[in-house]
Amino acid sequence: MPSFIHELRLIERLAGFIAGVDEAGRGPLAGPVVAAAVIFEKGRVPRGLDDSKKLTAAAREALFEKIMERAVSVGIGEASVDEIDLVNIRQATHLAMARAVRALPTAPVFALVDGNDAPALSCPCETLIKGDSLSASIAAASIIAKVTRDRMMLTLHEEHPVYAWDRNKGYGTEDHMNGLRQHGCTRHHRRSFAPVHAILYGANVEGTSAADGNRP
Repeated sequence: MPSFIHELRLIERLAGFIAGVDEAGRGPLAGPVVAAAVIFEKGRVPRGLDDSKKLTAAAREALFEKIMERAVSVGIGEASVDEIDLVNIRQATHLAMARAVRALPTAPVFALVDGNDAPALSCPCETLIKGDSLSASIAAASIIAKVTRDRMMLTLHEEHPVYAWDRNKGYGTEDHMNGLRQHGCTRHHRRSFAPVHAILYGANVEGTSAADGNRP
C-alpha cells in the first residue's frame, strides 16, 4: 500500500511542500488526458489510498472527497484531444502534468511523479515506477485525475451515447469500436491513435487503443 515515506525523505532535507503527480487517460481513443498534483502534510493523509486502477468507482469517489478535504493543495491539468494529436500522447501527458503542478494554490519545492519519464515541471522532480502503489501523494493524484476524467467522459457520453463512454470512458472496447464503425468519429476522438485513424481511412481494425489497452 502507498505510504508517506518517500515524501518524508524529501521533507527532511527540503524546506517546503512535496507534491505527488499522476495522470489518467493515456490509452483511450477519445477524450483528454488529465493529470493531478496533490500536496499533503504529515498526519493528514486519508486512509485507504491506492493506485486508482485497483479501486472501485465508489471507493475512488469517496476518496476523492477525502483528498479534497485533507490535502494542503490540489491542482488539476489537462491536455486536449487536439494537443494529443498535435504533439503525441507522451508530450501531451507532460503538458497536463505541468499544468496540474502550476494549478496548485501552494507551490511545491519538489514533486514525485509516477512512472519513469520525467516531465518539465515548475519545480524539480523525481520519478517513481509504480509510484501510485508506493507514494501516498501520487496515489491521491491518480485518484483525483481518474475521477476528474471519468466525470468528463460521463458528460461527453450524454452528447454522444452511441460510444458507451459511460462504461468504457473512451477506451477501445468492443462497444466503443462498434460505435465508431457505425457512426464514425467525433471531435473528441484522437485521430492520431491507430484504431481511430484506421476508421477514418477505411481500414479494418480490432478494438485496441494506441497505448495501454482496453481498460475503462
